[in-house]
Amino acid sequence: MSKNLKLMLSNIADHRKKIGVNQQTFWSPLGVTQSGGSRYESGRNLPKPVALLVALRDSGKITDADLAAASAALAKAKSKK
Repeated sequence: MSKNLKLMLSNIADHRKKIGVNQQTFWSPLGVTQSGGSRYESGRNLPKPVALLVALRDSGKITDADLAAASAALAKAKSKK
């Protein structure tokens, strides 16, 4: 993991504030509630899947639109069961 990514993930609240978004806007596309995001920002360990999504989104490799499409596809697949 790069030094910049470690720093960003260890200071996720500062990173979120630096990019100028509230908790709901930052966490919702990742499938995390505002209250869950608040707990992560307060020091609770960030699960690896969520950390990966944060890193991919921050690097520009995925967008919030990509995340929304994936979430919709998962919901559709679950509804077919």
